[in-house]
Amino acid sequence: MDDVVQGIAIYALPVIFAITMHEAAHGYVAKHYGDFTAFNEGRISLNPTKHIDPIGTILVPMTLFIVSKFTLGAGFLFGWAKPVPVNFSNLRRPKHDMLWVAAAGPGANLLMAFFWALLIKLSLVMPESAYAKPMILMGIAGIEINVILMVLNLLPLPPLDGGRMAASLLPHQISYYFSKIEPYGLMILLVLLFSGVLGAVVWPMITWVKVIIVSVFGLYV
Repeated sequence: MDDVVQGIAIYALPVIFAITMHEAAHGYVAKHYGDFTAFNEGRISLNPTKHIDPIGTILVPMTLFIVSKFTLGAGFLFGWAKPVPVNFSNLRRPKHDMLWVAAAGPGANLLMAFFWALLIKLSLVMPESAYAKPMILMGIAGIEINVILMVLNLLPLPPLDGGRMAASLLPHQISYYFSKIEPYGLMILLVLLFSGVLGAVVWPMITWVKVIIVSVFGLYV
């Protein structure tokens, strides 16, 4: 039980920062390209309470983490935040600008992963500090969470960010039919998750990105 409590304490802050930065980035870039929907609703904010979904951000991830910790011996996280509202028709060039609005979320997660890697690097130069080990563990969790969110959201499946990016890049007619997948996207994602197909696809990419990040900072943790 102590391991579960410690795991939740280590992962809580990285998870909150990851979803907050991800969603706020969508709203900020949408505003930049002409859609003020998120701005008018106060969603371009680093206040986590603006983006937390009680079920998707707290209940589901915590339940999965606890259950997987006891059954598999390793914590497993899956969840979602409250989506930032974006009215793509308000964008100056809707189909073109949608690409950058969608890419903003994964881009924010990549920057956060580098931030946590930097935190680990700084912690390693002050090993005598009582805060060094907790900061290193939190940094490792931060890299893990943000890379997972980035790679998962880049999958070309609506309504994931990768799906919207694909819709932006596809020819108009193909994009129109491709976007019709969106109502079934979450169901498809869950089927892929529980069938093991999702893990087989994303984990090699997640590992590859993490290796690059830790290599940039010369980390071997």
